[in-house]
Amino acid sequence: MELSKGNAEIQVGIADYKVASSPHRLITLGLGSCVGVALYDPVAKVGGLLHIMLPDSTQFNNVTKPAKFADTGIPLMIEEIKRKGGNPSRLTAKLAGGAQMFSGLDEKFVLNIGQRNAAMAREILSRLGIRILAEELGGNRGRTMIFDTSNGQVTIRTIGSPIKVI
Repeated sequence: MELSKGNAEIQVGIADYKVASSPHRLITLGLGSCVGVALYDPVAKVGGLLHIMLPDSTQFNNVTKPAKFADTGIPLMIEEIKRKGGNPSRLTAKLAGGAQMFSGLDEKFVLNIGQRNAAMAREILSRLGIRILAEELGGNRGRTMIFDTSNGQVTIRTIGSPIKVI
């Protein structure tokens, strides 16, 4: 996706990712049990933001949207970062989301999707040799994640909490 100089903020939808270079900011809303994965190459100043819904694509027969899953979305985004000039060996990660949005339900009915999304994202990043610099995971509130490709800074907005920079 080519961007004009006037496009400073790029929205990332659910089960989607975007890759951009400095000075663009990538923003995703509504991270409840979903997990946002920001990957950044500080030398090339290229990064991507992925909004994953589910941990594991192998549980499904017909995967039409690989960005929906941690196991397929992260490698897909890395390929796009490479195409934009980023080097996978320099990538670092920041994670947000993974909340338990359905508190009060009977334990046996809670699927812990947020915890599973976070665990799978960590596992895939570890397998790929990408260091996680910061996390803002868990809890029971949704988050907005804003990733600044000029410096790798991630800002987290959570209703009822102060703005947090990771």
